Amino acid sequence: MTSRRRSRNALTIYDVAQHAGVSPMTVSRVINGETGVRETTRATVTASIEALNFSPNLAARSLAGADVIRIALLYSNPSAAYLSEFLVGCLEQSSQAGCQLVIEKCDGPQSERAAIRKLVTAGANGVILPPPLCDSQVALAALTAGDTPAIGVATGRPPSGLSVVRIDDFAASRVMTRRLLALGHRDIALIKGHPNQIASLERERGYRTAMDEADIPVSEDRVLAGYFTFKSGFDAAERLLDAPPRPSAIFACNDDMAAGAIAVAHRQGLDVPRDLSVVGFDDTALASTVWPTLTTIRQPIADMARTAVTLLIDQIRARRDGKRLEPVHRLLQFTLVERESTAKYRTSD
Repeated sequence: MTSRRRSRNALTIYDVAQHAGVSPMTVSRVINGETGVRETTRATVTASIEALNFSPNLAARSLAGADVIRIALLYSNPSAAYLSEFLVGCLEQSSQAGCQLVIEKCDGPQSERAAIRKLVTAGANGVILPPPLCDSQVALAALTAGDTPAIGVATGRPPSGLSVVRIDDFAASRVMTRRLLALGHRDIALIKGHPNQIASLERERGYRTAMDEADIPVSEDRVLAGYFTFKSGFDAAERLLDAPPRPSAIFACNDDMAAGAIAVAHRQGLDVPRDLSVVGFDDTALASTVWPTLTTIRQPIADMARTAVTLLIDQIRARRDGKRLEPVHRLLQFTLVERESTAKYRTSD
């Protein structure tokens, strides 16, 4: 008897879906009594539930019966400052909309699959994918296979079939590089973002385009890899500033890496911005707490999160009514915020 109970409790809607030959989301709709399921499909799923002696999660079924929407936030991001702002936006909008927010961390392809499976099994109606998961083919494939509504946030290029909320990273990077050029800087180094994010490629492309438009060749030793962490920015800045000639400006592709670059400059006795201008990207809380305060691109992170929650709720409600919405690509505006970390280029004394 004990063995039978354990076997039964170990079953998930994925097992039912495989047995019935349908998606896990379809099983979830049948269990929760939602509309938009053909009667033949409903009968097939019901037969599989009975054949497997599957017992749905009663708490999740109760919540769904009360028409409560449960949204999942799946995250894997090295920047605590970015995540903090993103989470605030999600929490505020979820609370205002009267839906539940479930938060799950993952790290790596296997973890992504397991986390998505866990969230859907627990009754999540849809998933928000902030960077870098917005560009993860593993995560997107798992959600598509489960027919789970999802919203990608801050991807560099919108994938087909997925609703996204983003800014134009290429244009923003180009604007920032042009601003440094307007200040008289010509030797401008770039600390790139993590290669697992399309936004990183777009920011690098914006930088290179602005430099090319100014007829300034880019030496490859001025473009260094970073991973959106303080340490990667610190390490890259050390390489840039250890040996002359040093650049007159460093464009780091997020605020964490820019803060690392400023730390290296302080350690080497350089005055920022007198000896070196440093700029970042995102305008997280870190940008206004480092010294000197950071010139950066303001990405409306919390607003992007709020918009993602709203779009996902719309998708979930439409599906409950038996409809499917076309993917939405929502482009939000960025702003160049000038603070104390930049100055006009000056020749050496």
